[in-house]
This record gives sequence, C-alpha cells and structure tokens, in this order.
Amino acid sequence: MSDLAPGPTDRNRRVALGLLGAAGIAWAVVLTIGMTIDPLADPGAGFIGALALGIATGLTAAPLAWLVSFARHRRIAYRGDWLRATRRGAWVGILVAVFVVMRINGVFQPPIGLFLVALALVAEITLTAGGANRA
Repeated sequence: MSDLAPGPTDRNRRVALGLLGAAGIAWAVVLTIGMTIDPLADPGAGFIGALALGIATGLTAAPLAWLVSFARHRRIAYRGDWLRATRRGAWVGILVAVFVVMRINGVFQPPIGLFLVALALVAEITLTAGGANRA
C-alpha cells in the first residue's frame, strides 16, 4: 500500500472545507463575543474571548497548514499530513489563547512571546522529525 495519493481526493477537500466552515462559525462567535461582552465589566469575559479566539485561529490555521504541505509536496497528499496540520493548528490556537490571557493580565512582553513561539517551534520540529524516523 502506498503512502501517497496522486492528488487532492474528495475526502481531503471535504475535511478542508469542513474545517474552514467550522473556522467561519468560530470567527462569528469571536465577533459576537467581541461585540456583546465587555471584558472590563466582567473579569471572566476576557478568558472566554481568549478561548474563542484561540479556537478560531486554530481552526483557520489547520487547513492552511495542510494546504502549504500539499503545495510543498507538489500536489501529493501523504498519509499523516492531516494529523500534522491539525497539530500545527492546535499550536497556533494555544499560542494565541495564551497571548490573549497574558495580555489581559498585563504580563505579556515580547521576549516572553518570542520564547513561547520558539518553544512551540522546537516541539513541533521534534514531533515532526520523530515521526519521519518511524517506518
């Protein structure tokens, strides 16, 4: 059995469009939260907004990460590409949520943000390289 498919199958298109549709709904939720809830009046509102923003960016980043990988592989979809793209989208969503929470609490500083981004990059590179060595 081969590790590759010759092009974007219907399943890959359905997954990508489904994730982008879910991202659109998540961005509508972010817009609704941003327009209706005042984070200064309710201390928990900022955390709800951070969670919604993290989910929306993660859902947006996952199909985009898959499309970048698909383009880099010259329109060949390899097994495990969706898992890797989902993991990368999760990293983006987590980082965005953490940055928003840090900003709400007034502790965000650019060196800390760069450190967290570097930490996520090292973790992703390690996870990706570990998967490449398996048969």
